[in-house]
Amino acid sequence: MSVSASSITVDGKNVELPVKTGTIGPSVVDIGKLYGQTGAFTFDPGFTSTASCESAITYIDGDEGVLLYRGYPIEQLAEQGDFLETAYLMLFGELPTPAQKADFDYRVTRHTMVHDQMNRFFQGFRRDAHPMAIMVACVGALSAFYHDSTDISDENQRMIASLRMIAKMPTLAAMAYKYSIGQPFVYPKNDLDYTSNFLRMCFAVPCEEFQVNPTYARALDKIFILHADHEQNASTSTVRLAGSSGANPFACIAAGIACLWGPAHGGANEAALKMLMEIGTPDNVAKYVAKAKDKNDPFRLMGFGHRVYKNYDPRARIMQKTTHEVLKELNIKDDLLEVAIQLEKIALEDEYFIEKKLYPNIDFYSGITLKALGFPTSMFTVLFALARTTGWIAQWAEMIQDPAQKIGRPRQLYVGPAQRDYVNIGQRG
Repeated sequence: MSVSASSITVDGKNVELPVKTGTIGPSVVDIGKLYGQTGAFTFDPGFTSTASCESAITYIDGDEGVLLYRGYPIEQLAEQGDFLETAYLMLFGELPTPAQKADFDYRVTRHTMVHDQMNRFFQGFRRDAHPMAIMVACVGALSAFYHDSTDISDENQRMIASLRMIAKMPTLAAMAYKYSIGQPFVYPKNDLDYTSNFLRMCFAVPCEEFQVNPTYARALDKIFILHADHEQNASTSTVRLAGSSGANPFACIAAGIACLWGPAHGGANEAALKMLMEIGTPDNVAKYVAKAKDKNDPFRLMGFGHRVYKNYDPRARIMQKTTHEVLKELNIKDDLLEVAIQLEKIALEDEYFIEKKLYPNIDFYSGITLKALGFPTSMFTVLFALARTTGWIAQWAEMIQDPAQKIGRPRQLYVGPAQRDYVNIGQRG
């Protein structure tokens, strides 16, 4: 990292601000001393131009359509690795050796069971409770069951908590799904890989044998890899902000899940699927594209464009191929996929979309794939949370070890009334 300087004058007061340069990506102006030397804050709604921390985990170049986990392109990890290998990379910074991979897989697999009293905890929810509501409560409740891994000053406890979160999230997600459809819980099996185990817990029933389709398992594993982390997005920032107060890791991840539940964040793939269902058939595509271009029409194309990516979302390319593989395995011709293909073609060729950089993103295809795998739309964000837990826990662990970390405390531009005196109630009006 190199450092230079930038000068700024505020109300006649001049201050030299360090300019820091990372490994790759834009430089940042360190404004830590701005208020102390000028009495002024910066104003950046949504923090779109603010780096809140230093991180060595994920890098995004939105203009070029690049996503790197610890320096590795997402395309290589998704095509050649598996989710737990990505989880190891997130936590430890390097790809594992065969021995390290075997040990990590073993430790995660042996943590997949949840405390048996959690079964009774589920009974407190209404039968029609949304799975995300259940996830927020149950993940937060883990701190009540695992007191031996909540001391964030203990490196060993932090690692145990990290393994527990990665291992137990699929079990809790499957339990939330089973509870929502009125079926009995299915316990994990230690002889299955991470994603196959999750599919079995979701779709097996005690009265018959269940074989996991390897194509489906591989497709979902890719979805997990593609969603594992995405730099300082809203939910990750929430996890870091909660963690900055010293909160235990289970509470921090629960906060991240609550943030992810928002339709502008984790619910985007569900919205994209609903849009494709509204369009219905390929014959309607032209009509709906025209509606999308009409400023006076409330219809909006979902699954296009991204707050960060101003190019083709690299994850979308992988998801497109994966969607085709799943539908081919199911041996069905899906109108929704045909609609998606037509929309993608238009978006990549039509000047309206090119000018506005409305390229297809990952949500455009992931909703179709999850629907084909048998998941209801209410589970889409739960699956997102399952995958993102790996990134959240890695970001949380990195934050805890950062000597520059302080409790999060954004400032504001106050626009309310200036100071005024209290008036007794009898004298008002």
